[in-house]
Amino acid sequence: MSDNYILFMLAGTTYALRTRDVTHIEMVEQITSVPNAAHFVDGVVFSRGQVVPALNLRARFGFERAGHDVRTRLLVVQSDNRSVGLVVDSAREFLAIPPSSVQPPNQALAGISGQYIEGIANLNDRLILILDLPAVLNFSQSVPAA
Repeated sequence: MSDNYILFMLAGTTYALRTRDVTHIEMVEQITSVPNAAHFVDGVVFSRGQVVPALNLRARFGFERAGHDVRTRLLVVQSDNRSVGLVVDSAREFLAIPPSSVQPPNQALAGISGQYIEGIANLNDRLILILDLPAVLNFSQSVPAA
């Protein structure tokens, strides 16, 4: 039985999150800065009646920040009874990925950059990095500011 994922782009790479972890996807509108936030937190947004922190995944993963455009999306995820918005370059694809197509990340990825990867799917010559959402939302370990 396949798991269903939402695919999104970030710095030219395709990533995936399980659909059960994503409550909704919306366009990025107004982000309000907050003082003393971690370098990868853009601020907060008002989304469907609640204030949600907006975590910039480019900055979280140590990539260069990019300006927002019409394709930029906010993936609002739910983990440990908290909602967090993930700012990504684009998100518009849903895909069922069979577990047999997913391999654990190679030991070469075991450093800071690989800690957020749960698995790598190879589907029709496409590599898709499946995120470990709790690791992404664990703010105690983070990539140094670029």
